[in-house]
Amino acid sequence: MPSNRPTNRPPKAQRYGEIDEAMLAHAHPDETDAGPRPAGVTERLCAVTRQVRPIDDMIRFVLAPDGTVVADIKRRLPGRGVWVGAERKLVVQAVKRQVFSRALRADAKVPPDLPDLVEAQLERAALDALAIAHKAGAVVTGFVKVEATAHRGGAVAYLHTAEGGADGRRKIAAARRRGEAAGSDPAAEIVLSSAQLDLALGRTNVVHAALTAGRASDTFLTRQRTLERYRTGEPGDRDDGREQLHHDAPTLGSE
Repeated sequence: MPSNRPTNRPPKAQRYGEIDEAMLAHAHPDETDAGPRPAGVTERLCAVTRQVRPIDDMIRFVLAPDGTVVADIKRRLPGRGVWVGAERKLVVQAVKRQVFSRALRADAKVPPDLPDLVEAQLERAALDALAIAHKAGAVVTGFVKVEATAHRGGAVAYLHTAEGGADGRRKIAAARRRGEAAGSDPAAEIVLSSAQLDLALGRTNVVHAALTAGRASDTFLTRQRTLERYRTGEPGDRDDGREQLHHDAPTLGSE
C-alpha cells in the first residue's frame, strides 16, 4: 500500500543546466573541500556557475602559505580548496567576482594574471606527460617511422610542429587514411610549437611524431584535452580534427 508520508529527498536536478538549490545543498553543503583527495568524491560544485560537475572537468584552487591563490592542477596540495570549471572564462569571472575570498573565507591574494598562470600550468602539465610518454617508449620520431606507423594505424595521436612544412603533414595524413580504412581507430592530430616538442622530447629539430597506445599516452591526451577545453570552452576535439598546445600567448618553450 503506497505511503502518503512526505519524503525528505530533494527533487531530481538537471546537471549542467538548471540546478535545483535543494539538490546542491543535499549533495554539496560546502562549496569548498577539506583536502585534496576526499574518498569517493567524483563531482564538485563550481564556485562560479553553482553547477555540479565531474572533477575531471574542473580545477582546484588553494591558498599558498602567503595567502596567494594558486591552481592545484594535480589535486595534491594540502589545505581547503575551491573548485572552478576548467575554462578560462570561468577563471576570469572568479577573479572579477572575488569568488576565492568568499569561498575560502579568507583575504585571498589573487594575481591579476591568474587565468594566464593557470593556462601555463596546464600546458606544462601536458608537456611533462608527453615527456614521460617519450621515456616510456610511446613516442615515435622521424618522418619515415611516423609515416610507417600511420600506414599501420599504430598510433593514438600524431604530433606536428606549427613551423613544420605542410607537405610532410599531408603525406602522414594520407598514410593515416589508409590505416584507418584498414580498420584502425581514428587518431588525434595535435599541433605544438617546435620549442615545446623539443623540450618535451629532449632533442632538437623534431617536426613530426606519433604517439602509440599506453597509459602514459592516455595521461598526455587527457591533459592536452583539458588544456584545449580551458582555452576554447569546448569539451571535445576541434571541428577540424586538430588540437593545439601551441598558442599565441607565450608558451612554455618560449619563456
